[in-house]
Amino acid sequence: MNPRETLDTIIDQCVDASGIPLPGKGDTLARWQLLATIGTEFGAVGIKLFEAHADALAILAEVADVTPPSATRWAVWAAEPPDAKVLCKVSVDTDTRALAASTRIGNGEPVLLNGRKAWCSGASGVTHALLTCHDSEGASRLAVIDLHGPGVTITTDGWLAVGMAATCSGDVLLENCPALCIGGDRAYLDRPGFWHGGAGIAACWYGAVLPLADAVRRTVSQRKDPHAAAHLGAIDGALESAAALLRETAAWIDAHPADNAFVPAMRLRTVVEAAAQTVLHRAGHVLGAGPLCRNGRLAALYADLPVFLRQSHAERDLAALGLAVAEPVTEPETLDRYRL
Repeated sequence: MNPRETLDTIIDQCVDASGIPLPGKGDTLARWQLLATIGTEFGAVGIKLFEAHADALAILAEVADVTPPSATRWAVWAAEPPDAKVLCKVSVDTDTRALAASTRIGNGEPVLLNGRKAWCSGASGVTHALLTCHDSEGASRLAVIDLHGPGVTITTDGWLAVGMAATCSGDVLLENCPALCIGGDRAYLDRPGFWHGGAGIAACWYGAVLPLADAVRRTVSQRKDPHAAAHLGAIDGALESAAALLRETAAWIDAHPADNAFVPAMRLRTVVEAAAQTVLHRAGHVLGAGPLCRNGRLAALYADLPVFLRQSHAERDLAALGLAVAEPVTEPETLDRYRL
């Protein structure tokens, strides 16, 4: 199944007529429950594609107050390695009428895009994308493109992944590609919803790892092996802790939708990543090689999840969280931070 078929299937089966709940609007937990359910049902590749689509819709609502047509499929590409940059140039001759019509964006700034965008997950399966770029003065902008419009070339050259291979995360080459810039400088990064989306990734990780936990539970139920039971006990504690923090963080975001959610989001990501790593490690000890070779669903999870979890930056994220919670450092405030 190609990325577009996967995304269509997920949306057809999992999204009702009311659409996808937006974060920070009172239904953040419902949004995350949907993400977790899709992760459980469709695995790491499926939820990666769907989460990007859902994130794009949330960004469009926040930055441009737009809900695009339901038939469109979206991605968000914000990676900016040193060797892959996209520049935007304002041009009065840029014809973006078709793009505006297909996205319902009526107030975007017409520009032309040139350059290479790297790590474009699901590029062959989406109709439109939001991507970061830079103008002539170096300002960071957020642009909308039509993947089927002029000036767009999709390539998977260099995409040699085994885990998450089906996302086809190649590069997109842009040559005088018509686009619409929305928001101002740093519109992608400097908005409350940036960390709402960052926290939502944790719900994806959480849901994707649950089939492994269930496989361990079934094994223990059938065999009553004490060593396997000990692993299940550790898995249960890790997942229950992660679920509790997912619920707490969702409630915090809904109660503080305009606040900087960096600390709650980063804390959640580190806790859920640790829980997922615990499940991967302990499930492997219990299940052995058999399911990894003879059960396609579990084998795919063991290939895909380690790559998917690298949306976390490991110790760099832990260090960023530690520095953030270290200020202020007065003793009473440190004690109050962790008081029940």
